[in-house]
Amino acid sequence: MKNRYMPTALSLYVNYFVHGMGALILAQSMDFLSNQMNTDAAGVAFVISGMGIGRLIVLFVLGALSDKFGRKPFVFLGMVIYAFFFVAILFSPNTTIGFILAVLAGIANSSLDAGTYPALMESFPKHQGIANIFTKASISFGQFVLPMIMAFVVANNMYFGWGFIICAAVLAINALVLIKMVFPDHKAIAAADADKAANAVNQDAPSVFREKPKMAVEGVCLILIGYTSTATFFLFSIWMPKFATNVAGMAGPEALRLISLYAIGSLCSIGLTTVFLRKFPRPAYFVLIYPIISTIFLFLLYLNPGPAICYVCSFVVGYAGAGGVLQLALTAMAEFFPEGKGKITGIVYTCSSVATFSIPVITGIIARTTGIRDIMLFNAGVTFVGVVLAAVVVYRYRKVMNLDAVAA
Repeated sequence: MKNRYMPTALSLYVNYFVHGMGALILAQSMDFLSNQMNTDAAGVAFVISGMGIGRLIVLFVLGALSDKFGRKPFVFLGMVIYAFFFVAILFSPNTTIGFILAVLAGIANSSLDAGTYPALMESFPKHQGIANIFTKASISFGQFVLPMIMAFVVANNMYFGWGFIICAAVLAINALVLIKMVFPDHKAIAAADADKAANAVNQDAPSVFREKPKMAVEGVCLILIGYTSTATFFLFSIWMPKFATNVAGMAGPEALRLISLYAIGSLCSIGLTTVFLRKFPRPAYFVLIYPIISTIFLFLLYLNPGPAICYVCSFVVGYAGAGGVLQLALTAMAEFFPEGKGKITGIVYTCSSVATFSIPVITGIIARTTGIRDIMLFNAGVTFVGVVLAAVVVYRYRKVMNLDAVAA
């Protein structure tokens, strides 16, 4: 049967396609922005850090407000702020203004998250994991397209701001489309989910729960997986080219191509995981399996660095580490605690945002003290912590969930 919310979902995915471009566009335009703001690469990097700050400071609050006021207002708020950022940054005269605008972009991202993820889970209650993981596919596709746009701009000596203008234009057109789209009734769904939770131990009523989930156990584990899963792919994408050149002895262009292979692995994972989830709709199990794979290959990369293992590991970590573990952790969290999807989105993604701050600081210290090779050991260690946390989640999942009712 056709889902009436499919057009809404497609429009929401367009926003994340633009977000994928927005996450890279400042770095891709570093030389141009350096000239515009009269600064250097470090100055532009400072501007980019504002995105993480903006994301962190408001995500939890916006997630809770989304539960109260609905999903659509926060999706539109994110689109409006993002579009403003794409245009305004082209007129930023210095790094201070640029940083403020980047903070606004981070707030826009948080607003999109607060409205989009709950809306998708409510639109596709039987395929929440698949719905969420397609946001990752949209982001990856945007990150694949943007370098081609920027390369075309540079090759033809065009104004560097065309990439920003295209992003703003796509958001504006999509806003006109989305304004007519129907969103699920979040209050009615929340009331139904609350009834399910209340009947968790009622033997006279069918329930998805055998016993009441515990926020202090599986809840905390999934929140912390928000950190470990983000750390795995964020650290790898930042340091793999440097690791390849400094430790594995690869040439610069070869090392940069590893990130393209990593992106291909991520896209392959999204496609295959979607198929797997249709046949085996248990997101919690994938939150365990994929980090196990990443841990093994990160340890192999640390123990025996070389060009061949760099290529293999880039694809595998792209598949298992950047292929949607964070989104699947959020989906598992929603299965355990279904009555506050906006709130739990805020909690999990706030922990993810902490990783984007702390990982560059920690790995920078490691690089200066013990060397770049040990960064991959650190990554393997953090990912292994995620394995331990996920093992607890799967144990609790099997104990708490009435799997027959979930499958139904």
